[in-house]
Amino acid sequence: MSSPQADTARDRSNFMDSFFKISQRGSTVSREIRGGVVTFFTMAYIVVLNPLIIGTVKDSTGQFVGGGTDPAASIAKIAVATALVAGVVTILMGLVANFPLALATGLGLNAFVAFSIATKMTWADAMGLVVLEGLIILILVLTGFRRAVFEAVPVQLKVAISVGIGLFIAFIGVIDAGFVRRPSALTGPPVELGVGGNLRGWPVLVFVIGLILIITLYALRVKGAILIGILVATILAIVVESIANIGARTTENPGGWGLSVPKLPDDWFNKPNLDTLGEFSLFGSFEKIGVVSALLLIFTLMLADFFDTMGTMTAIGAEAGLLDADGNPPNAQRILIVDSLAAAAGGAASVSSNTSYIESASGVGEGARTGLASVVTGICFLISMVVAPLVTLVPYEAATPALILVGFLMMTQVKGIDFDDLEVAFPAFLTIILMPFTYSITAGIGAGFVSYVVLKLVRGKARQVHPLMWVVSLLFVIYFAIGPLGDWLT
Repeated sequence: MSSPQADTARDRSNFMDSFFKISQRGSTVSREIRGGVVTFFTMAYIVVLNPLIIGTVKDSTGQFVGGGTDPAASIAKIAVATALVAGVVTILMGLVANFPLALATGLGLNAFVAFSIATKMTWADAMGLVVLEGLIILILVLTGFRRAVFEAVPVQLKVAISVGIGLFIAFIGVIDAGFVRRPSALTGPPVELGVGGNLRGWPVLVFVIGLILIITLYALRVKGAILIGILVATILAIVVESIANIGARTTENPGGWGLSVPKLPDDWFNKPNLDTLGEFSLFGSFEKIGVVSALLLIFTLMLADFFDTMGTMTAIGAEAGLLDADGNPPNAQRILIVDSLAAAAGGAASVSSNTSYIESASGVGEGARTGLASVVTGICFLISMVVAPLVTLVPYEAATPALILVGFLMMTQVKGIDFDDLEVAFPAFLTIILMPFTYSITAGIGAGFVSYVVLKLVRGKARQVHPLMWVVSLLFVIYFAIGPLGDWLT
């Protein structure tokens, strides 16, 4: 006869399994937890990196984010708010959309906001633009337009998006690890192996060992292969740093650690400061730079957010085996709603637009298939608000091996593209190569869409193109011309 405690535990387990459809999707609670933790580790860098990008930039008034003239105070506030928003919206994704997708401040977008927008107005004004962009996308989702666009995309182009993102995140991995770098000289190749064509420093060796370990464990079908690899590489990094005292990677120290130095912190906890919450002015930018310029900036932010998420959720769904026959993930409408709210939430918290993270694929590679993994990732972000020093223990070199393996897994989908059909093959090719070459998911999707429509047109098959593909392709033409168009208007 079972005890009341055992019955209660069983009821909770059954409820969780039913709510998240864990068994239905061929997963287990332990796999979801592992997947959620792995996703956190592979994207926790944003808690460190976002403050370094937007916290050190002065707005048009000479103030840092959060007000004042102290960049150190600004960085501390942004780190806490970044973790808070990422945690809340990622948990929301898990509970509302039941999809293994984590969200946080969007890289690229945050730099664009910091260096191209905030310098023309106050930071609060810039964040107002981000909030407006998120609300506009939310309206497009609620009216069904965003999902209609997604469903109008040919299946093979969706496959190309997944493959391109796989190549992209593998490229991010080798770049962040310092295995591949941009040469310091202006002449020569755009990237090279290590420094001057040679691998430099103990951190790169840690990356290589971590990669070999993860690949080996995965090949042997060891449960938790990615998580084990990250933890072992992190411990190795801490030992190496304690012995060799390598320090951070800089121009003078090219063999140093990327992003953070793996050493035990003096303080294990910190007190969260939430002063940045609510620091936005919804329409202040319209007064500062004019209506036309403000609308162009909103359009640029919106298009990037709009299609980055479309590509990301397709890639994650494909890797998890959750897409239907038309290449659509389950609960697509809910995914898009949460993502839209996240964009606005990032602006409202003054940490820039939040968006879906392709690093979620690392958790999927570990076995995550449901929103429970996202809930776990979100909880980890919330915990990091008070244990931020522990987050900095994981350097790029320990986390990025996971991206290489996941990039490989996503690349295997390339066999789903018919390269004998030029009308699909060439747009797919552009989509795949331009994501890593331009360091932009949006640019790859845009090039693929526009070339697909053009090829159908010149071959007399314009009627085969969905009307929304024409609309979106035209928007992408405007997007690619936004720079010269903005210069002409100003």
